[in-house]
Amino acid sequence: MKKVYICSDSATGIFSGIYEAWRRKDQQDSGIALAGHVEPELFCTYEEVEENREKAAAVDRMICRHLGGTAYQEISQAVLSDDPGRGDAILGTMMEARHIPDSRRIMEHLTHPDVEKVFELSRRVGAEAHALKGFVRFRELKGGILCAVIRPKSQVLPCLAPHFEERLPKENWMIYDKSHRMFAVHESGRRWVVVWAEESCLEEFCLEELEVSEQEKRYEKLWRGFCETISISEREDKKAQAQHLPFRFRPYMTEFSQGG
Repeated sequence: MKKVYICSDSATGIFSGIYEAWRRKDQQDSGIALAGHVEPELFCTYEEVEENREKAAAVDRMICRHLGGTAYQEISQAVLSDDPGRGDAILGTMMEARHIPDSRRIMEHLTHPDVEKVFELSRRVGAEAHALKGFVRFRELKGGILCAVIRPKSQVLPCLAPHFEERLPKENWMIYDKSHRMFAVHESGRRWVVVWAEESCLEEFCLEELEVSEQEKRYEKLWRGFCETISISEREDKKAQAQHLPFRFRPYMTEFSQGG
């Protein structure tokens, strides 16, 4: 009988579920489902799995050791996507790797539906993270902390944080993911960390309500003026603009906000 492991919607939760499924003798009859996205099936049992960092780390090491760097990169990005079936696809990819001569070449087997799905999810997450590297807009708060807000579809902070850590190593900054209620926090000279916002202490994080520095106000005004000056109304192409800069990114970009 098939057994489905229900886990939380996070990388740690999904890897914890995969750990339990991998321990099962009949792995082919195992599945992963996210809490809140369970579709009941006939002749199927369900088991809830709690997040466990040790179990998740064990799966992480196993993927890196047995599937190699390419698969590790693809799976690490795919697990950050917003697709509720990503856990099942990752487990299926890992099981398929056991049936080929060289498990490190698993990502070349795109004819397998689970491998194909992991590849597509990874590409989707990578594309969104790449776009946000150019669309993130930091604002300097009073006290010198740089703060930005994003609303991505996927949990892209682990992809974004290393990028900005490399470019702003001496700055104190944070990026708030409004979709998933999590922060990437960087203290000057130290490594970035991800912090999950507690429901009880964070109703809604609104950057517009935070007090920005006087210098930030001046630079925002200059930036908006620059964007307006270089714009040629007769040559505006709204369709092309929407393709290159989707509307969902614009609410948190300085040049599209209404400044005082």
